[in-house]
Amino acid sequence: MRPGVVVALVSASLVLPGTTAKAPLPERMADTGGGTQLITAQAPRPEATTGTVTWWDRRGGRWSRTGSAPARFGAHGLAEGASRRQGTNTTPTGLYTLPYAFGVRPAPTGTTTPYRRVHRDTWWCQDTRSRSYNRWTRPLPADCRAAESEHLIDYGSQYGYALVVGFNYRRPVPGRGAGIFLHVNGKGATAGCVSVPEAAMRRILAWADPARRPRIAIGTTGGATALTRY
Repeated sequence: MRPGVVVALVSASLVLPGTTAKAPLPERMADTGGGTQLITAQAPRPEATTGTVTWWDRRGGRWSRTGSAPARFGAHGLAEGASRRQGTNTTPTGLYTLPYAFGVRPAPTGTTTPYRRVHRDTWWCQDTRSRSYNRWTRPLPADCRAAESEHLIDYGSQYGYALVVGFNYRRPVPGRGAGIFLHVNGKGATAGCVSVPEAAMRRILAWADPARRPRIAIGTTGGATALTRY
C-alpha cells in the first residue's frame, strides 16, 4: 500500500463518524447579549479563585477568540449573581453590560469606551443607606459613609485600569453588592471582582468597542453557575 494511502487512513480513523469539533464557548451559551463582542470569565468550579478571561469577536456569523489571560476571582469563589450578597467576597456569575471604564492612569491608546480618570476625591459608594449606592461619586456624598465605600485612588495598581461590570447597576438593590469591576491584578484573590494582568487589561480596553455592544459573562465550567447557562 502506498504511504500516502496509509496516512489518509490513519487520519480518517481519528475522526469518529457523527462527531464534530466543539463549538466556541459563546456559541454554546444561552445568551451573549446581542452584540458582536464578548468577554468570558470562567472558573473551573464555584469555589475556585482563579480561571481564564477570554475576549471574543463575532464576524460573519461566527465567534472567534481574540485573546485570553489568566484571571482571578473572589477570595470565596463565585456565587449566583441573582442571590449574591454584599461582603461575601464572592464574584457574581451572570451576563452583564460594561457601562464605562475608569482608571488612575490615562486610557490606553485606542480606547473608545467612555473613560473616567480617578482623582483624589473619587469614590465608589457602597453604603446601602445612600442614594448613591453602587455609583461612582466625586466627591463623596454627605449620605455615603467613607467607611462603607472605596476611595478609588487608594488602589493605584488594581484600578490603574478598570471596566465597570453592570452587576446590580441599572436598578441597584441595597445589599446585593456594589463595586464589581474587571481590573488589574492585585496581590491575590479579589473581594468579588475579576482581575487580569495589566497588559491584558490594556489590550481589552483598546479592543472593546461600544458600537459593538460588548458584554461580560462570568461563570464556571459546569454546574448551576456554568457559563453556558447565561
